[in-house]
Amino acid sequence: MVNPVNERVKKRRDAMRAAGLRPIQIWVPDTRRKGFAEECRRQARIVAVADAADADLIGFLDAALQDIVSIDE
Repeated sequence: MVNPVNERVKKRRDAMRAAGLRPIQIWVPDTRRKGFAEECRRQARIVAVADAADADLIGFLDAALQDIVSIDE
């Protein structure tokens, strides 16, 4: 006898494949791992320092913000 859950999963996967999609597996960082949060903070600090020193980026972001503000008005 086929398990109802297994049958639903099979139907869903068949429908997704029929729609032209395929399953993939991706590996992502384990957010529960010891040291994960500190590593995020470390990398964020590095990016923040680099961004603050990049005048072109600041100008680009200011222009983008003005575009967003003008859309909302």
